[in-house]
Amino acid sequence: MFDRYEAGETAVLVHIDFSDEERREDLVELQLLVESAGARSVGVITGSRRSPDRKFFIGSGKAEELAALVAATEANVVIFNHALSPAQERNLEQVCQCRVLDRTSLILDIFAQRARTHEGKLQVELAQLRHMSTRLVRGWTHLERQKGGIGLRGPGETQLETDRRLLRGRIKNINKRLERVDKQREQSRRARKRSDMPTVSLVGYTNAGKSTLFNALTSSDVYAADQLFATLDPTLRKLDLPDGAVILADTVGFIRHLPHDLVAAFKATLQETRQAELLLHIVDCADENMADNFEQVQSVLKEIDADEVMQLIVCNKIDLLEDVTPRIEYDDRGKPVRVWVSAHKRLGFDLLLKAITELIGEVIHEFTLRIPATAGHYLGQFYRLDAIQQKEYDDLGNCILSVRLSDADWRRLAKQSQGELETFIFDPSIEKAVC
Repeated sequence: MFDRYEAGETAVLVHIDFSDEERREDLVELQLLVESAGARSVGVITGSRRSPDRKFFIGSGKAEELAALVAATEANVVIFNHALSPAQERNLEQVCQCRVLDRTSLILDIFAQRARTHEGKLQVELAQLRHMSTRLVRGWTHLERQKGGIGLRGPGETQLETDRRLLRGRIKNINKRLERVDKQREQSRRARKRSDMPTVSLVGYTNAGKSTLFNALTSSDVYAADQLFATLDPTLRKLDLPDGAVILADTVGFIRHLPHDLVAAFKATLQETRQAELLLHIVDCADENMADNFEQVQSVLKEIDADEVMQLIVCNKIDLLEDVTPRIEYDDRGKPVRVWVSAHKRLGFDLLLKAITELIGEVIHEFTLRIPATAGHYLGQFYRLDAIQQKEYDDLGNCILSVRLSDADWRRLAKQSQGELETFIFDPSIEKAVC
């Protein structure tokens, strides 16, 4: 049903340089994606354009050049380093006489290969179904009209309409199953909060070394390889610190222009990142595109509403650089902001644990709120976060609430309330002294 690769498949790659920065992609990254998918590149078509061609994306001349290269190399798939419309895919397939996939379809295929858990497979299938729903017409042009005659009269809908109805039903079914998974994850998160064990989540650009660092810190055996999207399903392990312990979460890597279908489908998985007390943003400091990759990760974090969570930048792979040693960098307030380590050589781990310990002490808030009856809707939000330690009411009907929650959750609530919650904070001991 889906466009999935098989071993030994050969591909022609297409990469266009656009003057618009928003449309610009990296050819080396495309080649790594193709390699991760298990295909072999037998040719590359490159060019420059101001904007995509409406019919072929690359123009009629380049389309003919592409078709000639496909015929000469006997390639069985063409992969574009860009997002194509359904009409452009169909037009290119007619010219090239082989399958044409865009960047989104390629990433979806890699995810389909990497998914191991039941939840991961459901999420990938949901993303593929959403992506496919706009491309059904490509394979059913011979069934676009209803047929007449004895034995050929159907239910009054075309094959295309039938497929769309089946897709909608399957998407609805998967969404219900993922909702149950999300509830189970939420229960686990609440249990961890009750045990006073903070969650630290690893984030970063794909192939930055997150899983290697995760394995080295927790003595785990999570699959780690020098390829894009080696990790798909989230893994949680306990990490002992000098002054306690935290839950360390390894998550899927990000990439520029991450398909929106994937972001939506992996909402439950990305909750581990969104609700963590601290994010370790792993950066490949030996990558020449380090700055751009950093910004791409920040963009995805904002998209999933995780940009409010406190971050510690971990510059990984210092063993590939000259004259760089493990160290901690602090800001003007003496707060750790960056740690230089090597996960492969296990360098700087003591400094990383020290920085995590210092930051974890700052990410838990405990205070008392006096919430008037007119603002009682805030109680439900604190209950959902399992943040209420004690609740009572004063003589005026105000709710006196003792809460304990992470810095990220508090900042998110304060932002949603437009600062109103902050006006409810008070110190009971001071008021008693005044009385």
